[in-house]
Amino acid sequence: MKSTITCDMEGVIETMNQDAEKIFGYNKEELVGKKRVSIFSPGEIVLQNVANWLDTAVKDGEYIGETIFVNKKGENINAKIRITPTFKNGKNNPQTGYCGVTELIDKNVNVHIKSTTKLIKWLAITRMPFTSVSILPIFLTAAYFAFYGDNLFNPYNLLLCVFAIFFAHLSINVFNDYFDNKDGTDEANTQYFQQLSGGSRAIELGLINIKNTKILAYVLCGIAIGLGVLLCFNLTSSNLFGAFAVAKAGFFLGYYYTARPLRLVARRGLGELSIFLAFGPLLTIGTGFAIFNGDFLNFSNPYFLHCLLLGIPLGLLTTNILLINQFPDSLSDAKTGKNHLVVTFGKKKSRWIYVAIFIGFMVSAVIFSLYIQNLYSLIAVLFSIFFGVSIISKIFKNYNKRSLINSNWATIYLHSLYCITLLIILLIN
Repeated sequence: MKSTITCDMEGVIETMNQDAEKIFGYNKEELVGKKRVSIFSPGEIVLQNVANWLDTAVKDGEYIGETIFVNKKGENINAKIRITPTFKNGKNNPQTGYCGVTELIDKNVNVHIKSTTKLIKWLAITRMPFTSVSILPIFLTAAYFAFYGDNLFNPYNLLLCVFAIFFAHLSINVFNDYFDNKDGTDEANTQYFQQLSGGSRAIELGLINIKNTKILAYVLCGIAIGLGVLLCFNLTSSNLFGAFAVAKAGFFLGYYYTARPLRLVARRGLGELSIFLAFGPLLTIGTGFAIFNGDFLNFSNPYFLHCLLLGIPLGLLTTNILLINQFPDSLSDAKTGKNHLVVTFGKKKSRWIYVAIFIGFMVSAVIFSLYIQNLYSLIAVLFSIFFGVSIISKIFKNYNKRSLINSNWATIYLHSLYCITLLIILLIN
């Protein structure tokens, strides 16, 4: 008995024979065009091995090995697998997918899971690498204070602030995955099988179930609150009130980005606005309240205004990260009522929204540089402009192609480029 299953480049199942139905316990109607082949494998095996298997199949023409699969009942299956690339229009044309042939074997297969894979599993579940958009602005705000004078911020408070925001961001990431899964958004998404599209995919891959996803979100939230409480003991009464108000507003926007009844992401622009505020002005102003030595909300000094101005370009860069990640998700998001800007205006018109946001970033970044009277900081803007124009040119060419994913990553790098370059400039001047 041999199971034969074909899939597209994203792993979405295209065909399966009768033996596949018998071995795995699914009917064709349940899977074809709806599920990925990852449904047959434990999540840790997918993380650790599948990419190498596929690379070998493409390079050598086939991959042959032994692995553990899982049937519909959740039972382990010991199997021999042969994977080959598929070409619908002949091998001289681009690859269109893969074919997997599975045979049951009468032996216990032991797939060793490396410790690095277990670490990557939790990085995937929490989407930890994306916390750069919240952590870099905190350090950048501290660098601004260091540029402006000595002893303007409290290093101990800075450390607590970084970790509190770090865990709060992780909590929001996991909450968003939980609510997207409940709303069926992840279920409907068969586009780009990468973490930039459709959330972490952790529940889909079986890395964590939906119940434990919710528990994890609350645990991370609890840690963030605990760190925030420690921070509060070291704040003046005026800064304490400001930090609490900003933190509450930021968490509210992050939580209700996907949570009902508000579900801001579904409200044609309110989701993008909430991300701009939470990862822009609210973040830099909140950091000011948390780390500034003295009364931060004192209009006789420029610090509050400068932190507000600093948050605007950062928020706009983060909004473009969100926007371009909506491109591959737009079809599935539309089916589940996730009416963000790309669903509302379509991919083609949304390219111009990206451009408009980028122009807003350039203008606001220049204004910030002029207000703090540091012309060297314009170097960070210039670097970002050159890189950003390159990204935009590729978006206009590839907005409806799989290769757009390179621009998705580049938009994240653009945020880091501006933050790190500006941080260095502020620290050395």
